[in-house]
Amino acid sequence: MYAPEAPYKVYCPQCWWSDNWDPFEYGRDYDFKRPFFEQFNELWKEVPLLGLSIDPLASRISPHNNNAGHMKNCYMLFHADFNEDSAYGAIVLHNKSVLDSSLIHSSELCYDSMHTYKSSRCVGLRSQVTESLDCFFLKDSANCQDCFASANLRKKKYHIFNKPYTKEEYFKEIKKWDLGSHKTYKEVQQLAEEHWQKLPPKPHMDEFTINYTGSHVFQSKNCKECYEVGFAEDCKFMFLMYDPPIKDCYDISGWGNNLALAYECCLAGEQSSNLRFCHDSGLSLFNAEYSKNSFGGSNHFGCVSVKKGNYCILNKKYSEKEFNDLRERIISHMEEMPYIDKKGKTYKYGEFFPPELSPFAYNETLAQNFFPLSEEEAEDKGYVWREQENREYETTTKAADLPDHIKEAKNDILKEVIACQKCGRGYKIIQMELDFLRKMNLPLPRHCPFCRVNEKLAQWVKNLRVVDRVCSKCGEKFQTNYPKEEAPYILCKKCWLAEVV
Repeated sequence: MYAPEAPYKVYCPQCWWSDNWDPFEYGRDYDFKRPFFEQFNELWKEVPLLGLSIDPLASRISPHNNNAGHMKNCYMLFHADFNEDSAYGAIVLHNKSVLDSSLIHSSELCYDSMHTYKSSRCVGLRSQVTESLDCFFLKDSANCQDCFASANLRKKKYHIFNKPYTKEEYFKEIKKWDLGSHKTYKEVQQLAEEHWQKLPPKPHMDEFTINYTGSHVFQSKNCKECYEVGFAEDCKFMFLMYDPPIKDCYDISGWGNNLALAYECCLAGEQSSNLRFCHDSGLSLFNAEYSKNSFGGSNHFGCVSVKKGNYCILNKKYSEKEFNDLRERIISHMEEMPYIDKKGKTYKYGEFFPPELSPFAYNETLAQNFFPLSEEEAEDKGYVWREQENREYETTTKAADLPDHIKEAKNDILKEVIACQKCGRGYKIIQMELDFLRKMNLPLPRHCPFCRVNEKLAQWVKNLRVVDRVCSKCGEKFQTNYPKEEAPYILCKKCWLAEVV
Protein backbone atom coordinates (compact mmCIF):
# COMPACT_ATOMS: atom_id res chain seq x y z
CA MET A 1 0.00 0.00 0.00
CA TYR A 2 3.04 2.27 0.08
CA ALA A 3 4.14 4.04 -3.10
CA PRO A 4 7.50 2.85 -4.49
CA GLU A 5 9.02 6.28 -3.96
CA ALA A 6 7.84 6.53 -0.32
CA PRO A 7 10.88 6.59 2.02
CA TYR A 8 10.03 3.44 3.97
CA LYS A 9 11.34 -0.07 4.37
CA VAL A 10 8.41 -2.35 3.53
CA TYR A 11 8.09 -6.12 4.06
CA CYS A 12 5.51 -8.44 2.56
CA PRO A 13 3.02 -9.61 5.22
CA GLN A 14 4.49 -13.11 5.58
CA CYS A 15 8.00 -11.75 6.15
CA TRP A 16 6.75 -8.99 8.46
CA TRP A 17 4.79 -11.38 10.68
CA SER A 18 7.65 -13.89 10.83
CA ASP A 19 10.23 -14.16 13.62
CA ASN A 20 13.12 -13.68 11.19
CA TRP A 21 13.72 -10.09 12.23
CA ASP A 22 13.67 -8.16 15.51
CA PRO A 23 11.99 -4.72 15.79
CA PHE A 24 13.97 -4.03 18.95
CA GLU A 25 17.21 -3.94 16.96
CA TYR A 26 16.05 -0.51 15.79
CA GLY A 27 15.57 0.82 19.32
CA ARG A 28 17.19 4.07 20.30
CA ASP A 29 17.45 6.47 23.25
CA TYR A 30 15.20 9.50 23.40
CA ASP A 31 16.95 12.76 22.52
CA PHE A 32 15.67 15.66 24.62
CA LYS A 33 17.36 18.12 22.26
CA ARG A 34 14.90 17.39 19.42
CA PRO A 35 11.08 17.25 19.10
CA PHE A 36 9.44 13.89 19.61
CA PHE A 37 7.78 13.71 16.17
CA GLU A 38 11.11 14.34 14.44
CA GLN A 39 12.63 11.36 16.23
CA PHE A 40 9.58 9.19 15.64
CA ASN A 41 9.62 10.00 11.92
CA GLU A 42 13.23 8.81 11.66
CA LEU A 43 12.33 5.54 13.36
CA TRP A 44 9.29 5.20 11.09
CA LYS A 45 11.53 5.32 8.03
CA GLU A 46 13.96 2.70 9.33
CA VAL A 47 11.84 -0.05 10.88
CA PRO A 48 10.19 -2.45 8.39
CA LEU A 49 6.50 -1.71 7.84
CA LEU A 50 3.69 -4.14 7.12
CA GLY A 51 3.20 -3.91 3.35
CA LEU A 52 -0.49 -4.82 3.46
CA SER A 53 -2.48 -4.50 6.66
CA ILE A 54 -3.61 -8.11 6.97
CA ASP A 55 -3.20 -10.61 9.78
CA PRO A 56 -0.90 -13.70 9.71
CA LEU A 57 -3.64 -16.11 8.59
CA ALA A 58 -4.84 -13.87 5.78
CA SER A 59 -1.26 -13.38 4.61
CA ARG A 60 -1.11 -17.12 3.88
CA ILE A 61 -4.55 -17.96 2.52
CA SER A 62 -5.97 -14.60 1.35
CA PRO A 63 -2.99 -12.37 0.58
CA HIS A 64 -4.62 -10.04 -1.96
CA ASN A 65 -6.66 -7.90 0.42
CA ASN A 66 -5.92 -4.85 2.56
CA ASN A 67 -7.01 -3.62 5.98
CA ALA A 68 -8.47 -7.05 6.45
CA GLY A 69 -8.32 -10.07 8.73
CA HIS A 70 -9.81 -13.47 9.47
CA MET A 71 -10.15 -14.22 5.76
CA LYS A 72 -10.43 -17.49 3.85
CA ASN A 73 -10.32 -17.62 0.07
CA CYS A 74 -11.03 -13.90 -0.38
CA TYR A 75 -9.78 -11.54 -3.06
CA MET A 76 -9.58 -7.75 -3.27
CA LEU A 77 -11.59 -6.89 -0.19
CA PHE A 78 -10.82 -3.68 1.66
CA HIS A 79 -11.65 -2.88 5.28
CA ALA A 80 -12.95 -6.40 5.72
CA ASP A 81 -13.09 -8.95 8.53
CA PHE A 82 -14.35 -12.49 9.04
CA ASN A 83 -15.15 -13.38 5.42
CA GLU A 84 -14.97 -16.49 3.27
CA ASP A 85 -15.17 -17.10 -0.48
CA SER A 86 -15.78 -13.43 -1.25
CA ALA A 87 -14.31 -10.84 -3.61
CA TYR A 88 -14.43 -7.20 -4.75
CA GLY A 89 -15.82 -4.98 -2.03
CA ALA A 90 -15.17 -2.48 0.74
CA ILE A 91 -16.43 -2.65 4.32
CA VAL A 92 -17.30 -6.33 4.12
CA LEU A 93 -17.81 -8.06 7.48
CA HIS A 94 -18.86 -11.56 8.55
CA ASN A 95 -19.95 -12.81 5.13
CA LYS A 96 -19.68 -15.90 2.99
CA SER A 97 -19.82 -15.99 -0.80
CA VAL A 98 -20.55 -12.34 -1.56
CA LEU A 99 -19.23 -10.63 -4.69
CA ASP A 100 -19.19 -7.04 -5.88
CA SER A 101 -20.83 -5.96 -2.63
CA SER A 102 -19.83 -3.24 -0.18
CA LEU A 103 -21.06 -2.21 3.26
CA ILE A 104 -22.42 -5.70 3.74
CA HIS A 105 -22.60 -7.56 7.04
CA SER A 106 -23.49 -11.14 8.05
CA SER A 107 -24.80 -12.14 4.62
CA GLU A 108 -24.37 -14.99 2.17
CA LEU A 109 -24.63 -15.49 -1.59
CA CYS A 110 -25.21 -11.81 -2.34
CA TYR A 111 -24.15 -9.87 -5.43
CA ASP A 112 -23.95 -6.21 -6.42
CA SER A 113 -25.41 -5.06 -3.10
CA MET A 114 -24.66 -2.43 -0.48
CA HIS A 115 -25.89 -1.62 3.02
CA THR A 116 -27.09 -5.16 3.46
CA TYR A 117 -27.42 -7.03 6.76
CA LYS A 118 -28.28 -10.67 7.41
CA SER A 119 -29.54 -11.40 3.91
CA SER A 120 -29.07 -14.38 1.62
CA ARG A 121 -29.34 -15.13 -2.10
CA CYS A 122 -29.97 -11.49 -2.95
CA VAL A 123 -28.93 -9.30 -5.89
CA GLY A 124 -28.85 -5.53 -6.41
CA LEU A 125 -29.86 -4.48 -2.89
CA ARG A 126 -29.49 -0.81 -1.98
CA SER A 127 -29.81 1.68 0.88
CA GLN A 128 -30.73 -0.56 3.82
CA VAL A 129 -32.02 -4.08 3.35
CA THR A 130 -31.99 -6.44 6.32
CA GLU A 131 -32.89 -10.07 7.00
CA SER A 132 -34.19 -10.77 3.51
CA LEU A 133 -34.05 -13.83 1.28
CA ASP A 134 -34.17 -14.38 -2.49
CA CYS A 135 -34.75 -10.73 -3.31
CA PHE A 136 -33.67 -8.70 -6.34
CA PHE A 137 -33.19 -4.92 -6.60
CA LEU A 138 -34.77 -4.20 -3.24
CA LYS A 139 -34.33 -0.91 -1.35
CA ASP A 140 -35.08 0.21 2.23
CA SER A 141 -36.74 -3.05 3.19
CA ALA A 142 -36.65 -5.68 5.93
CA ASN A 143 -37.74 -9.28 6.53
CA CYS A 144 -38.72 -9.86 2.91
CA GLN A 145 -38.63 -12.96 0.75
CA ASP A 146 -39.03 -13.34 -2.99
CA CYS A 147 -39.47 -9.66 -3.75
CA PHE A 148 -38.40 -7.98 -6.99
CA ALA A 149 -37.64 -4.35 -7.91
CA SER A 150 -39.40 -2.87 -4.88
CA ALA A 151 -38.79 -0.53 -1.95
CA ASN A 152 -40.11 0.25 1.54
CA LEU A 153 -41.36 -3.27 2.20
CA ARG A 154 -41.69 -4.90 5.63
CA LYS A 155 -42.36 -8.60 6.14
CA LYS A 156 -43.53 -9.09 2.55
CA LYS A 157 -43.44 -11.93 0.04
CA TYR A 158 -44.03 -12.09 -3.69
CA HIS A 159 -43.96 -8.39 -4.58
CA ILE A 160 -42.89 -6.96 -7.95
CA PHE A 161 -42.58 -3.18 -8.23
CA ASN A 162 -44.36 -3.09 -4.84
CA LYS A 163 -47.38 -4.93 -6.25
CA PRO A 164 -48.38 -8.15 -4.43
CA TYR A 165 -48.72 -11.42 -6.35
CA THR A 166 -49.61 -14.98 -5.47
CA LYS A 167 -46.68 -17.36 -5.30
CA GLU A 168 -47.50 -18.88 -8.67
CA GLU A 169 -48.03 -15.50 -10.32
CA TYR A 170 -44.78 -14.14 -8.87
CA PHE A 171 -42.52 -16.86 -10.26
CA LYS A 172 -44.33 -16.80 -13.58
CA GLU A 173 -43.86 -13.04 -13.84
CA ILE A 174 -40.16 -12.85 -12.94
CA LYS A 175 -39.33 -15.49 -15.55
CA LYS A 176 -39.72 -12.62 -18.03
CA TRP A 177 -36.43 -11.18 -16.73
CA ASP A 178 -33.49 -13.49 -17.20
CA LEU A 179 -30.78 -11.79 -15.13
CA GLY A 180 -28.12 -14.02 -16.64
CA SER A 181 -28.25 -11.63 -19.61
CA HIS A 182 -26.20 -8.45 -19.15
CA LYS A 183 -28.66 -6.49 -21.26
CA THR A 184 -31.64 -7.69 -19.20
CA TYR A 185 -29.79 -7.12 -15.92
CA LYS A 186 -29.14 -3.46 -16.78
CA GLU A 187 -32.70 -2.95 -18.01
CA VAL A 188 -34.17 -4.30 -14.76
CA GLN A 189 -31.71 -2.28 -12.69
CA GLN A 190 -32.77 0.91 -14.45
CA LEU A 191 -36.47 0.09 -14.08
CA ALA A 192 -35.98 -0.58 -10.37
CA GLU A 193 -34.13 2.70 -9.82
CA GLU A 194 -36.87 4.61 -11.64
CA HIS A 195 -39.48 2.87 -9.48
CA TRP A 196 -37.57 3.69 -6.26
CA GLN A 197 -37.73 7.39 -7.14
CA LYS A 198 -41.53 7.26 -6.90
CA LEU A 199 -41.43 6.28 -3.22
CA PRO A 200 -40.26 8.29 -0.19
CA PRO A 201 -36.82 7.08 0.89
CA LYS A 202 -36.07 5.89 4.39
CA PRO A 203 -35.18 9.12 6.23
CA HIS A 204 -32.67 7.69 8.70
CA MET A 205 -30.15 4.91 8.19
CA ASP A 206 -30.36 3.37 11.65
CA GLU A 207 -31.76 0.33 13.41
CA PHE A 208 -32.10 -0.45 17.13
CA THR A 209 -30.18 2.73 17.98
CA ILE A 210 -31.02 5.23 20.71
CA ASN A 211 -29.65 8.66 21.59
CA TYR A 212 -27.36 9.26 18.63
CA THR A 213 -26.39 11.89 16.08
CA GLY A 214 -24.70 11.35 12.74
CA SER A 215 -25.61 8.95 9.96
CA HIS A 216 -25.71 5.19 9.43
CA VAL A 217 -25.55 4.18 13.09
CA PHE A 218 -26.82 0.69 13.89
CA GLN A 219 -27.53 -1.23 17.09
CA SER A 220 -25.77 1.43 19.17
CA LYS A 221 -26.43 3.56 22.24
CA ASN A 222 -25.28 7.03 23.28
CA CYS A 223 -23.19 7.74 20.18
CA LYS A 224 -22.70 11.32 19.05
CA GLU A 225 -21.46 12.48 15.64
CA CYS A 226 -20.89 8.92 14.48
CA TYR A 227 -20.89 7.83 10.84
CA GLU A 228 -21.05 4.27 9.57
CA VAL A 229 -20.89 2.79 13.05
CA GLY A 230 -22.44 -0.34 14.52
CA PHE A 231 -22.59 -2.07 17.89
CA ALA A 232 -21.07 0.88 19.78
CA GLU A 233 -21.88 2.43 23.13
CA ASP A 234 -20.94 5.74 24.77
CA CYS A 235 -18.79 6.96 21.88
CA LYS A 236 -18.25 10.20 19.96
CA PHE A 237 -16.69 11.19 16.63
CA MET A 238 -16.50 7.63 15.29
CA PHE A 239 -16.19 6.53 11.67
CA LEU A 240 -16.20 3.11 10.05
CA MET A 241 -16.47 1.09 13.25
CA TYR A 242 -18.45 -2.12 12.98
CA ASP A 243 -16.91 -5.06 14.84
CA PRO A 244 -18.45 -5.29 18.35
CA PRO A 245 -18.06 -4.53 21.11
CA ILE A 246 -16.95 -0.89 20.92
CA LYS A 247 -17.22 1.10 24.14
CA ASP A 248 -16.10 4.44 25.54
CA CYS A 249 -14.13 5.55 22.48
CA TYR A 250 -13.57 9.03 21.07
CA ASP A 251 -12.38 10.13 17.64
CA ILE A 252 -11.56 6.74 16.11
CA SER A 253 -11.63 5.82 12.42
CA GLY A 254 -11.69 2.17 11.43
CA TRP A 255 -11.73 -1.32 12.96
CA GLY A 256 -13.13 -2.06 16.44
CA ASN A 257 -13.67 -5.72 17.42
CA ASN A 258 -13.58 -5.37 21.21
CA LEU A 259 -12.05 -1.93 21.50
CA ALA A 260 -12.50 0.24 24.57
CA LEU A 261 -11.16 3.46 26.04
CA ALA A 262 -9.42 4.51 22.83
CA TYR A 263 -8.78 8.10 21.78
CA GLU A 264 -7.79 9.70 18.47
CA CYS A 265 -6.66 6.61 16.57
CA CYS A 266 -6.89 5.39 12.99
CA LEU A 267 -7.32 1.65 12.38
CA ALA A 268 -7.26 0.37 15.93
CA GLY A 269 -8.86 -2.65 17.52
CA GLU A 270 -9.24 -6.35 18.29
CA GLN A 271 -9.06 -7.12 21.99
CA SER A 272 -7.39 -3.78 22.75
CA SER A 273 -7.91 -0.87 25.09
CA ASN A 274 -6.44 2.42 26.23
CA LEU A 275 -4.90 3.27 22.87
CA ARG A 276 -4.12 6.90 22.11
CA PHE A 277 -2.80 8.54 18.95
CA CYS A 278 -2.04 5.18 17.30
CA HIS A 279 -2.23 4.13 13.67
CA ASP A 280 -2.85 0.59 12.40
CA SER A 281 -2.34 -0.98 15.82
CA GLY A 282 -4.12 -3.48 18.06
CA LEU A 283 -4.44 -7.28 18.39
CA SER A 284 -4.34 -7.53 22.18
CA LEU A 285 -2.53 -4.21 22.59
CA PHE A 286 -2.98 -2.27 25.81
CA ASN A 287 -1.95 1.17 26.92
CA ALA A 288 -0.15 2.37 23.78
CA GLU A 289 0.55 5.90 22.55
CA TYR A 290 1.94 7.31 19.32
CA SER A 291 2.62 3.90 17.80
CA LYS A 292 2.48 2.54 14.27
CA ASN A 293 2.01 -1.16 13.43
CA SER A 294 2.14 -2.10 17.12
CA PHE A 295 0.43 -5.42 17.78
CA GLY A 296 0.28 -7.22 21.10
CA GLY A 297 1.88 -6.32 24.39
CA SER A 298 1.41 -3.24 26.52
CA ASN A 299 2.83 0.15 27.36
CA HIS A 300 4.21 1.28 24.01
CA PHE A 301 5.19 4.90 23.39
CA GLY A 302 6.48 6.05 20.01
CA CYS A 303 7.01 2.50 18.71
CA VAL A 304 7.01 1.19 15.16
CA SER A 305 6.29 -2.44 14.20
CA VAL A 306 6.71 -3.76 17.74
CA LYS A 307 5.10 -7.15 18.33
CA LYS A 308 4.44 -8.57 21.79
CA GLY A 309 6.70 -6.19 23.68
CA ASN A 310 6.08 -4.45 27.00
CA TYR A 311 7.35 -1.12 28.32
CA CYS A 312 8.88 0.13 25.07
CA ILE A 313 9.79 3.65 23.95
CA LEU A 314 11.14 4.23 20.42
CA ASN A 315 11.48 0.43 20.12
CA LYS A 316 13.72 0.20 23.18
CA LYS A 317 12.70 -1.89 26.21
CA TYR A 318 12.66 -0.54 29.74
CA SER A 319 11.67 -1.69 33.19
CA GLU A 320 8.21 -0.62 34.34
CA LYS A 321 9.58 2.18 36.54
CA GLU A 322 12.03 3.38 33.87
CA PHE A 323 9.22 3.40 31.31
CA ASN A 324 6.82 5.40 33.48
CA ASP A 325 9.46 7.94 34.48
CA LEU A 326 10.72 8.43 30.91
CA ARG A 327 7.19 8.66 29.51
CA GLU A 328 6.36 11.52 31.89
CA ARG A 329 9.56 13.33 30.94
CA ILE A 330 8.80 12.92 27.21
CA ILE A 331 5.27 14.27 27.61
CA SER A 332 6.64 17.33 29.39
CA HIS A 333 9.28 17.69 26.68
CA MET A 334 6.60 17.54 23.96
CA GLU A 335 4.94 20.51 25.66
CA GLU A 336 8.17 22.46 26.04
CA MET A 337 9.60 21.63 22.58
CA PRO A 338 6.66 20.97 20.22
CA TYR A 339 7.07 19.84 16.65
CA ILE A 340 6.57 22.66 14.13
CA ASP A 341 5.58 21.68 10.60
CA LYS A 342 6.40 23.50 7.37
CA LYS A 343 3.27 25.63 7.69
CA GLY A 344 4.21 26.73 11.19
CA LYS A 345 1.60 24.67 13.00
CA THR A 346 2.72 23.27 16.34
CA TYR A 347 2.11 19.72 17.59
CA LYS A 348 2.32 18.94 21.30
CA TYR A 349 1.32 15.91 23.32
CA GLY A 350 -2.35 15.16 22.70
CA GLU A 351 -2.25 15.80 18.93
CA PHE A 352 -2.37 13.04 16.32
CA PHE A 353 0.62 12.65 14.00
CA PRO A 354 1.29 15.75 11.87
CA PRO A 355 -0.13 15.28 8.35
CA GLU A 356 3.26 15.97 6.74
CA LEU A 357 4.54 12.77 8.39
CA SER A 358 1.82 10.68 6.74
CA PRO A 359 3.10 7.93 4.41
CA PHE A 360 0.05 8.54 2.22
CA ALA A 361 -0.74 11.48 0.00
CA TYR A 362 -4.01 13.33 0.52
CA ASN A 363 -5.36 12.15 -2.84
CA GLU A 364 -4.61 8.52 -1.91
CA THR A 365 -6.98 8.54 1.06
CA LEU A 366 -10.72 8.64 1.72
CA ALA A 367 -10.30 12.27 2.72
CA GLN A 368 -10.23 13.14 -0.99
CA ASN A 369 -13.60 11.40 -1.42
CA PHE A 370 -15.26 13.34 1.39
CA PHE A 371 -13.43 16.66 1.11
CA PRO A 372 -12.04 16.89 -2.44
CA LEU A 373 -9.12 19.28 -2.93
CA SER A 374 -7.02 20.26 -5.92
CA GLU A 375 -3.30 19.61 -5.81
CA GLU A 376 -2.66 23.29 -5.06
CA GLU A 377 -5.26 23.39 -2.29
CA ALA A 378 -3.89 20.24 -0.65
CA GLU A 379 -0.30 21.46 -0.75
CA ASP A 380 -1.37 24.86 0.58
CA LYS A 381 -2.76 23.09 3.64
CA GLY A 382 0.49 21.20 4.10
CA TYR A 383 -0.71 17.86 2.72
CA VAL A 384 1.35 15.64 0.45
CA TRP A 385 0.09 15.09 -3.10
CA ARG A 386 1.17 12.20 -5.29
CA GLU A 387 0.46 11.59 -8.96
CA GLN A 388 -1.24 8.27 -9.36
CA GLU A 389 0.63 5.53 -11.14
CA ASN A 390 -0.80 4.92 -14.59
CA ARG A 391 -0.70 1.17 -14.99
CA GLU A 392 -1.36 -0.12 -18.48
CA TYR A 393 -2.00 -3.72 -19.37
CA GLU A 394 -2.17 -5.22 -22.80
CA THR A 395 -5.80 -6.27 -23.17
CA THR A 396 -7.01 -9.15 -25.27
CA THR A 397 -10.70 -8.29 -25.57
CA LYS A 398 -13.17 -5.49 -24.98
CA ALA A 399 -15.95 -5.58 -22.43
CA ALA A 400 -18.44 -4.91 -25.21
CA ASP A 401 -17.35 -8.15 -26.88
CA LEU A 402 -18.10 -10.35 -23.86
CA PRO A 403 -20.97 -12.81 -24.28
CA ASP A 404 -24.27 -11.29 -23.21
CA HIS A 405 -25.42 -14.32 -21.20
CA ILE A 406 -23.42 -16.15 -18.56
CA LYS A 407 -24.40 -19.47 -20.17
CA GLU A 408 -22.41 -18.43 -23.21
CA ALA A 409 -19.24 -17.78 -21.15
CA LYS A 410 -16.66 -20.52 -21.72
CA ASN A 411 -13.79 -21.38 -19.38
CA ASP A 412 -11.29 -19.70 -21.67
CA ILE A 413 -12.70 -16.34 -20.50
CA LEU A 414 -10.37 -16.81 -17.52
CA LYS A 415 -7.39 -16.27 -19.82
CA GLU A 416 -8.64 -12.98 -21.25
CA VAL A 417 -7.51 -9.52 -20.15
CA ILE A 418 -10.64 -7.40 -20.60
CA ALA A 419 -10.59 -3.65 -21.24
CA CYS A 420 -12.89 -1.96 -18.71
CA GLN A 421 -15.85 -0.27 -20.40
CA LYS A 422 -15.51 2.72 -18.08
CA CYS A 423 -11.80 3.41 -17.46
CA GLY A 424 -10.11 1.19 -20.04
CA ARG A 425 -8.02 -0.58 -17.39
CA GLY A 426 -7.39 -4.28 -17.98
CA TYR A 427 -9.01 -6.79 -15.65
CA LYS A 428 -9.58 -10.53 -15.48
CA ILE A 429 -12.38 -12.85 -14.45
CA ILE A 430 -11.19 -15.18 -11.67
CA GLN A 431 -12.36 -18.77 -11.19
CA MET A 432 -14.28 -18.06 -7.97
CA GLU A 433 -16.09 -15.22 -9.71
CA LEU A 434 -17.03 -17.30 -12.77
CA ASP A 435 -18.30 -20.15 -10.61
CA PHE A 436 -20.39 -17.73 -8.54
CA LEU A 437 -21.92 -16.00 -11.57
CA ARG A 438 -22.83 -19.34 -13.13
CA LYS A 439 -24.39 -20.58 -9.90
CA MET A 440 -26.41 -17.39 -9.42
CA ASN A 441 -27.20 -16.91 -13.14
CA LEU A 442 -25.65 -13.46 -13.38
CA PRO A 443 -23.75 -11.86 -16.28
CA LEU A 444 -20.05 -11.16 -16.63
CA PRO A 445 -19.10 -7.67 -15.39
CA ARG A 446 -18.24 -5.00 -17.95
CA HIS A 447 -16.33 -2.79 -15.50
CA CYS A 448 -13.07 -3.52 -13.71
CA PRO A 449 -13.17 -4.30 -9.97
CA PHE A 450 -11.90 -0.83 -9.02
CA CYS A 451 -14.67 0.91 -10.95
CA ARG A 452 -17.24 -1.41 -9.40
CA VAL A 453 -16.02 -0.77 -5.86
CA ASN A 454 -15.58 2.97 -6.43
CA GLU A 455 -19.11 3.32 -7.79
CA LYS A 456 -20.52 2.06 -4.48
CA LEU A 457 -18.05 4.12 -2.46
CA ALA A 458 -19.13 7.27 -4.29
CA GLN A 459 -22.76 6.57 -3.43
CA TRP A 460 -21.79 5.82 0.17
CA VAL A 461 -19.99 9.16 0.51
CA LYS A 462 -23.16 10.94 -0.67
CA ASN A 463 -25.29 8.93 1.74
CA LEU A 464 -23.24 9.94 4.79
CA ARG A 465 -24.05 13.65 4.50
CA VAL A 466 -26.63 15.14 6.87
CA VAL A 467 -29.07 17.85 5.78
CA ASP A 468 -32.04 19.55 7.44
CA ARG A 469 -35.47 18.75 5.99
CA VAL A 470 -39.13 19.18 6.82
CA CYS A 471 -41.52 16.22 6.72
CA SER A 472 -43.78 16.49 3.68
CA LYS A 473 -46.66 15.04 5.69
CA CYS A 474 -46.58 16.37 9.27
CA GLY A 475 -44.20 19.33 8.96
CA GLU A 476 -41.73 18.09 11.59
CA LYS A 477 -38.12 19.21 11.19
CA PHE A 478 -35.54 16.44 11.07
CA GLN A 479 -32.17 15.50 9.59
CA THR A 480 -31.63 13.07 6.74
CA ASN A 481 -29.08 12.22 4.08
CA TYR A 482 -31.41 13.16 1.19
CA PRO A 483 -31.32 16.79 -0.05
CA LYS A 484 -34.45 18.24 -1.68
CA GLU A 485 -33.15 17.85 -5.24
CA GLU A 486 -32.81 14.08 -4.73
CA ALA A 487 -36.01 13.51 -2.78
CA PRO A 488 -38.59 16.33 -3.13
CA TYR A 489 -41.12 14.30 -1.14
CA ILE A 490 -39.73 12.96 2.13
CA LEU A 491 -41.20 11.79 5.42
CA CYS A 492 -39.91 11.86 8.97
CA LYS A 493 -39.23 8.46 10.50
CA LYS A 494 -42.59 8.29 12.29
CA CYS A 495 -44.56 9.05 9.13
CA TRP A 496 -42.36 6.82 7.00
CA LEU A 497 -42.85 3.85 9.30
CA ALA A 498 -46.60 4.44 9.39
CA GLU A 499 -46.68 4.40 5.59
CA VAL A 500 -44.52 1.35 4.92
CA VAL A 501 -45.63 -1.02 7.67
